[in-house]
Amino acid sequence: MFKLAIIQMLVEGGKKNQNLHHAEEMISKSAKNGADIALLPETMNLGWTHPSAKSEADPIPDGKTCQTLIQSAKKNNIYICSGLVEKDSTGIYNSAILISKKGEIILHHRKINELEIAHKYYEQGTKLNVCKTEFGNIGLMICSDAFATDKVLSKSLGYMGADFILSPSSWAVPPDWDNSKKSAGEIWSEHYTSVAKQFKIWIAGVSNVGKMSEGPWAGYSAIGNSLVIDPDGNIAAEAPFGVNAEIIMYVDIQPEIRPARANGWTNYWQKKD
Repeated sequence: MFKLAIIQMLVEGGKKNQNLHHAEEMISKSAKNGADIALLPETMNLGWTHPSAKSEADPIPDGKTCQTLIQSAKKNNIYICSGLVEKDSTGIYNSAILISKKGEIILHHRKINELEIAHKYYEQGTKLNVCKTEFGNIGLMICSDAFATDKVLSKSLGYMGADFILSPSSWAVPPDWDNSKKSAGEIWSEHYTSVAKQFKIWIAGVSNVGKMSEGPWAGYSAIGNSLVIDPDGNIAAEAPFGVNAEIIMYVDIQPEIRPARANGWTNYWQKKD
């Protein structure tokens, strides 16, 4: 069993230094409260689709964002999973990394199923990966990767052997959203629950909070409502909804003991017997 810290933090568009400093504070607090892994939101350094992506994105592993997270992991003896805006020679990406407590980048993902309105800011990712840790096999996706048709991306992580899927996200609603009429949490939980149940895995999605000041969704609100789904497809934990609902939510994760997964070909022959 390990303790996961869901860091539902305020992210302010374009304010990289401020966001990184705030992330360091919340990571430190998570470690002091016994967390083994800290999970931070999508594009934590700059905010999702903020125009600063074109000028302030930095590289992995040598950029300021990545180096700040690496040093924080080593200082606090904690694993860190975070979204960030990445720049390399091929373009700018909506990326996420998993860093070991020794400061090693052990998983690197670039968002595949990016919304069309974000294509002018980010290139498209092309790979999925799972890595082994002392806690089990961890898979990584970002926000709307979970919305891919037939949930093909999250299911692929299940077939690749993930025991847990971590998903930095930025869940936002329009200014006139009435959460009493339709819960925002239901929108995202329905994309997690069936996959968690099918593969007997945990899925954790964390969102930031705060007003979106620029970009195609200027005026929208990032509203938290972060979720953890257990291997039975139940909501194990749900953070508060709201533009000001900053919180660190702690969840004890118990790996599911299960037989090896059968692939589709094996299932085909079993049905024929």
